[in-house]
Amino acid sequence: MPAHSLAANELIRTLALKPHPEGGFYRETYRSEERIVCADQRTREASTAIYYMLCGNDYSAWHRIRSDELWHFHAGSPVAVHSIADGGIVTQRLGDPLRHTGASFQAMVPAGRWFAAERVDLGDGVDFALVGCTVAPAFQFSDFELADAAALAGLASGHDTLLRRLSR
Repeated sequence: MPAHSLAANELIRTLALKPHPEGGFYRETYRSEERIVCADQRTREASTAIYYMLCGNDYSAWHRIRSDELWHFHAGSPVAVHSIADGGIVTQRLGDPLRHTGASFQAMVPAGRWFAAERVDLGDGVDFALVGCTVAPAFQFSDFELADAAALAGLASGHDTLLRRLSR
């Protein structure tokens, strides 16, 4: 088990989370039985949901998928969800708005948009963020594209440091 707090390790164990290729830990919790035909004629399940957790300095590296992704805050630290849009960076703060200034319980990333996420360390001793992600149409790893910093260079003017820092 990674060297994280007892609470983080307990959640990883209890929720049966596994390492995710983009960083952090996850487990799929739902895959719709209903199938739909997408605009590009792909047939998919209507939606999927996962638990997703970032611990310590973990981050979700820049990636994109072919479906909309809705993030839901569950527990721990807030999360900054960064996406590239219109030549810049849009950052949504995911968290408990009663405890985390400027946060919202949900954040949405449109299909096809490059995005990354990182835990916001508030210096309060909490070393994890547990969220849920719902993808519609359903997530498929074949629709997942992990970026490298060179591929993102120039897509968000003035943000090269962030683009490099959250790349694998």
